[in-house]
Amino acid sequence: MWGTPAEPADSYYEVRPECTDVPKTRFKIKPGKTLSVRKWKAAFNPEGQLDIGKTLNRIQRGGIHPSIRGEVWEFLLGCYSPKSTFDEREELRQQRRKRYYHWKNECHEMFPVVGSGKLITAPVITEDGQPIQDPLVLQETNSGLNASNTSEIIQNLTSHGTLEKKVIQWLLTLNQIGLDVVRTDRTLVFYEKQQNLSKLWDILAVYAWIDRDVGYCQGMSDLCSPMIILLDYEADAFWCFERLMRRLRGNFRCTERSIGVETQLSNLASITQVIDPKLHQHLETLGVGDYLFAFRMLMVLFRREFSFCDSLYLWEMMWALEYDPDLFFLYEEAELAGDKADISKARAKSARHYGKYERENLKNRGKNQDAPLPISVFLVASVLKDKSSKLLTEARGLDDVVKILNDQTGNLDAKKACSGAMKLHKKYLKKAKQTAQRRK
Repeated sequence: MWGTPAEPADSYYEVRPECTDVPKTRFKIKPGKTLSVRKWKAAFNPEGQLDIGKTLNRIQRGGIHPSIRGEVWEFLLGCYSPKSTFDEREELRQQRRKRYYHWKNECHEMFPVVGSGKLITAPVITEDGQPIQDPLVLQETNSGLNASNTSEIIQNLTSHGTLEKKVIQWLLTLNQIGLDVVRTDRTLVFYEKQQNLSKLWDILAVYAWIDRDVGYCQGMSDLCSPMIILLDYEADAFWCFERLMRRLRGNFRCTERSIGVETQLSNLASITQVIDPKLHQHLETLGVGDYLFAFRMLMVLFRREFSFCDSLYLWEMMWALEYDPDLFFLYEEAELAGDKADISKARAKSARHYGKYERENLKNRGKNQDAPLPISVFLVASVLKDKSSKLLTEARGLDDVVKILNDQTGNLDAKKACSGAMKLHKKYLKKAKQTAQRRK
């Protein structure tokens, strides 16, 4: 079943032959460590309830076999409760698919390119809601859509009077989504197919419509792309992405009261100051104490620092370590209440089957403590610690810091990065506790 003793996973995510400089994956499918198809099926009881504890341990040891990655991710991201049965999940799956296609139809009625098998890469409307004549750069398919009838689509936008502000805002994002989609994971054979590009565009367009508070921001295509590859049904990929965005949407928020990923950068600075004060002081002296050089790592969860396959391996290990058994119920309650607030504000009460990282947080959590930091912040801190001596001796400015960090692209080890993050997390909690006691 497993082939060679340690099977590389590159073959599951085929790279275009002309892309010769793509980093090779370090992730290997290891019998006895990687969560296999057999072990995954054996983790369910006859009714379909999942033994999540054993599953998390297996993922933390060796990741997930690529052939079952999509369905396992649905549990890790809180799409389904491990306590649910096969029948309950099927019912919920059908309900969600209907909901997604209802939203997609709404979008199609406003702008028929959605769902047409095409996508746009140029603006269709001005900021004051006026249609732009013949602006579309359309990716050719056999859908029958062309520049002449897209002109009619644009004219129809305003034929019934002034457009609502929310519609204008949504239409203004569609070309940016298109520009990002055609640049996302283009080294993969998967995206040579137009239908896969348009599927990614459709999902992001629908998400931008339903989450008007955040809409669409650059980086979301990098987060959504793996869902399209791993899950056969577009609606299922949408819900997996939507659940991931419930964790990360704060990163993309920029309002008067919220500054998105900058909060995590500030936390990263605090962590580095505690665990490597010499490095932090050096970065301050260089004028990069705002840690903006780490912006991309946190924004798209290391998608650019790892090979495609290794970034998926890193994600699933992070999610297994952070796993909260009540995620599903928290998300469902928030959704039913129409509340899109960041879920980190709510905490589960169950004491069983947490991920290893989450258990540490629970153990050290005081009554008035803020929501725990995501493991991604400690992952960046771990990378900085690993490069500390090089940064201290060679970095003389922002460009040097960026170059030193970029030089490791494709050379990072996902498992090592996670274990490094766990060690730093423990060390940070210990030092923070000691500091708090001294202040008393």
